[in-house]
Amino acid sequence: MDNCLAYVSDVSVSLGAKPVVSSISFQIHAGDKTAIVGPMGSGKTSLAKALAGRLFRTGEVWFSSKDPEKRAYVLLVEQQHQFKNRSNLSEFYLQQRFNSSDCEDAYTVEEELADLEVGNWVSVFELDGLLKRPLIQLSNGENKRLQIVKSLAYQPDWLILDNPYVGLDVNGREILTKGLLSLEAKGIQFILVSSPADVPDFITQTIELPAIQETMKKPTPPLRTLVPFEVAVRMEKVEIKYGTKTILSDFSWEVKRGERWAIKGPNGAGKSTLISLITADNPQAYSQDITLFDRRRGTGESIWDIKRKIGYLSPELHLYFKEGGACFSVVASGLFDTLGLFKRMTDEQSEQVNHWMRVMGIAHLAERSFLQISGGEQRMVLITRALVKNPELLILDEPCQGLDRVQTEHLKTVLDYLAANSDMTLLYVSHYDHDIPSCVNEVLALKRL
Repeated sequence: MDNCLAYVSDVSVSLGAKPVVSSISFQIHAGDKTAIVGPMGSGKTSLAKALAGRLFRTGEVWFSSKDPEKRAYVLLVEQQHQFKNRSNLSEFYLQQRFNSSDCEDAYTVEEELADLEVGNWVSVFELDGLLKRPLIQLSNGENKRLQIVKSLAYQPDWLILDNPYVGLDVNGREILTKGLLSLEAKGIQFILVSSPADVPDFITQTIELPAIQETMKKPTPPLRTLVPFEVAVRMEKVEIKYGTKTILSDFSWEVKRGERWAIKGPNGAGKSTLISLITADNPQAYSQDITLFDRRRGTGESIWDIKRKIGYLSPELHLYFKEGGACFSVVASGLFDTLGLFKRMTDEQSEQVNHWMRVMGIAHLAERSFLQISGGEQRMVLITRALVKNPELLILDEPCQGLDRVQTEHLKTVLDYLAANSDMTLLYVSHYDHDIPSCVNEVLALKRL
């Protein structure tokens, strides 16, 4: 096997009694840039964990080492990232990112890297200007680059990167690509795990995992009569700062009932902050001129009055959603705007949950543990959670992260149907035009200040 850097022979992986990857074989030679691809639920992440020694596998796996006398050191950089606070507990919560005082409980990038020998990797992955930033306020792309730099401090022979390009804007993709292509000069190899749509151009070899056959017929989405209002969102001269950093300045915007907006902008332009002002997750909303559903914020309405009218999904919600119950319960929690199911449901509500799970093609996941399914499947469950109550305002922030093309197109079809048959108002955040449904008829473009 001249020039062979790694080989995988007849590898299979199971979770409990359920096989998720069967009889996978491939080789990596000098000069190869390899990506493992496949549709949602095909077992990509499970295979990545198995190759890194994190899950039991059968078959044979060999990776080359910089030191021929030692076994190769293989590290997995996962898609989701978790940080501990200054009390050494993983107790961050969704709203904490938008609360300046609570952010003081988060370490900065500089503190997170203080005891690690990271050499010049901080500069290579362009983290220099972020050293004083609290970890909880990093963007998705910034967090991913930080995780890679932390892994490089352990001088691995190989990195296995689980969906590192998901949710990155153009600049973030360029920075990550430049950083990854610099690894080879240091004798560090890597394998990407990716959906086919996110494979970067420099990849020379793709290992395709087979699709899981879709056998369920998807019924028509249910509709309901929505509560009347004229203006879903109105903001007048809004200004939001975190410390000395200004995120939104003199910002005005109006969304009328039934409008469907795409929200675009680079990472760090304030998209998440804007959404947090609407979903009642940002305490600075009370000091701003903001009207939601015809009512000025701070005039006696409760957070739950607002959330009752909103269905919501974001990468941050996915990160902090730690409910380990069955997927049915996760979807059902959307009826009550909680991060778990704590109420007894009526038969009508149970059928509503079941119907929406059939609509979204995830009925087969109803009894599966949310924490034991793939990241893409989790995303579909959380999308269904946002849809389950047919909200007056649906906010989907990068919903297609981790989805395959079939699931993305199905989501767009569902949203187009709802838009054509109801007055649902939609705010849809995406970096990619091809992920935006055709019903969207307005665009808000944010710029980084």
